[in-house]
Amino acid sequence: MNLSRPFIGLTADFVDGYARLRRTYLDVVEAAGGIPIILPPKHELRREMLDRMDGIILTGGDDIDVSQFGIALHAKAQCMASERQASEFALLRELDARPEIPVLGICLGMQMMGVHRGAVLIQHLADVLPHADRHGNDAIHDVESDASIALGSGAVRSWHHQALADAKGFEIVSRSDDGVIEGILDSNRRFYLGVQWHPERTETVATGLDVVRLLVTASR
Repeated sequence: MNLSRPFIGLTADFVDGYARLRRTYLDVVEAAGGIPIILPPKHELRREMLDRMDGIILTGGDDIDVSQFGIALHAKAQCMASERQASEFALLRELDARPEIPVLGICLGMQMMGVHRGAVLIQHLADVLPHADRHGNDAIHDVESDASIALGSGAVRSWHHQALADAKGFEIVSRSDDGVIEGILDSNRRFYLGVQWHPERTETVATGLDVVRLLVTASR
């Protein structure tokens, strides 16, 4: 095994003229043994960026603008910058042709992975789920992961009001006790995992740091 620190590319928000990312993402990648690299939301650079990265994290952020797919936008939607959405869907298309590159999707990142493959997005959990606030505002709740994979179970931190209604093209490998899809996996690729929670802000090691360690280990 290559024991050198792999370069892990992290997607960034594009807000008010700034490309930015929470420091917690950088800290957790470093703690997991990787070197974090912030990727600009520039879809025309995607091939060159991937050529230089050992692994990719699709980070959290605002909502997907589903109107580009002909779906009416929910009144509660707070859409990400159009530049970011275009860039990350282009990145996912490029990653389709590069199954050897490990990918971890976090929160929005998992939703992007699912929607890219045709999964249905629940635009506002409160419309279909009582006590949906358990999933928002840095709330802590438990998830149960499939015992057949290395993904841990236990307490996690969440900050989302949208979720995947299905997991087209993926295995569902984790759920919360209220049935929300919390983890998806494509086992036909080297490493292609999405989690709905925020491991970079989760104190429980098994569902926090260890999730990012899985990505870093696969990237060596």
